[in-house]
Amino acid sequence: MHKITNISMETDVLAENKHLADHNHENLRSKGIRSLDIMGSIGSGKTALIIRLAKEMKKKGINVAVIAGDVTGQDDFNRFQEAGIKAFNINTGKECHLDSLMVDKALDHMDLEGVGFLFIENVGNLVCPADFPLGTDKRMVVISVTEGDDMVRKHPMIFQGADVGVINKMDLAEYMGIDIARVKADYRKLSGGRELLTVSERTGEGLEALVEALLV
Repeated sequence: MHKITNISMETDVLAENKHLADHNHENLRSKGIRSLDIMGSIGSGKTALIIRLAKEMKKKGINVAVIAGDVTGQDDFNRFQEAGIKAFNINTGKECHLDSLMVDKALDHMDLEGVGFLFIENVGNLVCPADFPLGTDKRMVVISVTEGDDMVRKHPMIFQGADVGVINKMDLAEYMGIDIARVKADYRKLSGGRELLTVSERTGEGLEALVEALLV
């Protein structure tokens, strides 16, 4: 009986999150704003990558805003503001992921006038965010070469649910001894044949192709 109750509660939570996610998507689309949920572990380079992508989109005439999600603090939020990017900070407390209600409340407080693209940087985690869509047009997972070549195999759910997969910090690949071909093969297998995009936030490698993938 205890198990049945827990399963029922979890189903209700996920269903309500999906309902609010649909609302968020309609809200953003009604404003003409494309959106992306960026997931990845701590240290994968999500924040720095968003800043570089924002600059690339600016060249195309697209103004960007960011929702920064962290358990506590506002370090990433500060980095976005210092880079001249409109940002809003969410602290989840004990939660290891953002959910659609948090995003809904953030959107109510953000000035999105003139914004064409919204990045939502999820909490650094490769497990929890998988079950909680936020209502974005796409979901992207970022890993880095410093995390080893088994990251995709170890976290299949988050990669299966993502529209775009990225391996970052390619400028360090030769020093880490990582088997990039193996990582790409793992991703193709889990994603139904999609290609893992290789990028380097530091050198700019692969950024143009990534922007194109996000704007399709």
